[in-house]
Amino acid sequence: MSHTEAEIASQPDCWRRAIALARDPEGPVPAALPRPGERVAVVGCGTSWFIAQSYAALREAAGQGETDAFAASEMPAGRAYDRVVALSRSGNTTEVLELLGAVRGRVPTTVITAVPDSPVVGAADAAVVLDFADERSVVQTRWATSELALLRAHLGAPLEHLEADGEAALAEPLPGALVEAGQFTFLGRGWTYGVAQEAALKMREAAGAWTEAYPAKEYRHGPISVTGPRSVVWWLGEGASDVADQEITRTGGRVAGYGRDPLAELVVVQRLAVAIAATRGLNPDEPRHLTRSVILG
Repeated sequence: MSHTEAEIASQPDCWRRAIALARDPEGPVPAALPRPGERVAVVGCGTSWFIAQSYAALREAAGQGETDAFAASEMPAGRAYDRVVALSRSGNTTEVLELLGAVRGRVPTTVITAVPDSPVVGAADAAVVLDFADERSVVQTRWATSELALLRAHLGAPLEHLEADGEAALAEPLPGALVEAGQFTFLGRGWTYGVAQEAALKMREAAGAWTEAYPAKEYRHGPISVTGPRSVVWWLGEGASDVADQEITRTGGRVAGYGRDPLAELVVVQRLAVAIAATRGLNPDEPRHLTRSVILG
């Protein structure tokens, strides 16, 4: 079993631990994360940027205050915020460290990381450390879903179903038609658009697959043109998709989506990425051209 496979399998347990941390009134998480009414910027790179997008949409939808998500290199320098939340698994990412340095002393900052002694911990005013969700694989799986589970729990989302959904996502066999597909389009709405972006990234990183991600209603505005007999269109949202199944099947494409919590849907995508990597002779632990942390010289 690869490190990636073992880390994928550990996610329900990691979610349980992350949710418990978020809901412990005496623990460090409630004091470190944004308070209701604060105007917040959430930043990250790669996977962490997509998780930032999901959290920003969730926080605004919960009525807790304006929340923007940025790639760490692209946050507008002159925009005023009450807090900056930075997401970084390794705690070494250059763009995140540069941003924390630029706002230090002007804006309170919180970092969520997997490494307790990493540079971002010293660069931020407060830190939430999920060391139990750290990974040996370059590809992020349990780290991404665990930090989003933590953030959802902090916002008060009902997550009693999440662990069971995750276990089901791990147990269900992958249809052979998915493993053999040549193109994937992932769709979401609101907070699940960030999850769709992350799903597409996982397939690109681990399997070198042709993947795209869009808000569901954007699918008809051009992306549908790439769908064909070897395509899969995968809904990662809550409830029914805005795209009718018959629209997809008319193109010859396959509809996917199991109706579970979007984090559990993401687990199935992660498993599929590993399975496709195996058919292509790729190592999901060490994707081509990627490293665990991007440190710029």
